[in-house]
Amino acid sequence: MTVFLMVLQVIVAIGLIAVVLMQKSKGEGLGAIGGSAQMFFDQARGLDRVLEKATTYLAVAFMVLSIVISIWG
Repeated sequence: MTVFLMVLQVIVAIGLIAVVLMQKSKGEGLGAIGGSAQMFFDQARGLDRVLEKATTYLAVAFMVLSIVISIWG
């Protein structure tokens, strides 16, 4: 069972990496300090919204799997 959970976690991790890399760069890094208002008014549409939700679900799945594996094994 532990091997199955670890394989599942690797699959989720690869999916999470792929989804994060597919997202559009928002350019909010250090440039956001200068007062760029685009980050407040730019709304995610279409594929961006799907990728954001997928990132959230995969991140939660990764964290839950990490906790389950640490308790189980």
